[in-house]
Amino acid sequence: MASSTTFLVLTTLLALLSWRVIASDPSPLQDFCVADKDSQVRVNGFVCKDTKDVKADDFFLAANLDKPRDTTVSKVGSNVTLINVMRIPGLNTLGISLARIDYAPLGENPPHTHPRATEILTVLEGTLYVGFVTSNQNNVNKLFTKTLNKGDVFVFPEGLIHFQFNPCPDKPAVALAALSSQNPGAITIANAVFGSKPPISDDVLAKAFQVEKKTVDWLQAQFWPDNHN
Repeated sequence: MASSTTFLVLTTLLALLSWRVIASDPSPLQDFCVADKDSQVRVNGFVCKDTKDVKADDFFLAANLDKPRDTTVSKVGSNVTLINVMRIPGLNTLGISLARIDYAPLGENPPHTHPRATEILTVLEGTLYVGFVTSNQNNVNKLFTKTLNKGDVFVFPEGLIHFQFNPCPDKPAVALAALSSQNPGAITIANAVFGSKPPISDDVLAKAFQVEKKTVDWLQAQFWPDNHN
């Protein structure tokens, strides 16, 4: 009986560990797997280009990340320049990407989540007020916040809602973020809830947010632009 119990416990632990491994970007089984974007084969990610056709440019992008981005085109006053596998094929299977984020004075990267990546953010210029919210453990969504200055680093755990805000009314800010997926994804909360196509029923949202349906209708009528490029 004891041996059966031990076997069951070990099997459960192995299953949990295996699920955790599967839940992240797969580890490469070779030096690299440059994405073949012309292939008609559909897999979770991209199939590999033949190694004899791989060139140094597959791992390179003249991204001009040293140049400021235009933050005036976004209602929220920020501009996210994401460098992922779609822009550098050599990132395929390597489980990493990065982004430059420019913030106008009083601009923000609004509450959002990366469903497939943890993010580590470094402030290059200016000041940022940042934070993330936990899942509803013990019926509480706990907020963790910090004010960051030039050179400071902050981590946003995978899948959790987080944000960055430039509190300075007269100075821009710049940050560089590394993300633990070749394609981290981004779900901006307000855009997803009020700007989905087709829209979520206003009955559903009015009940969820405990507001009148006309308030929901007004929010859904707004233009919800993306601050990514």
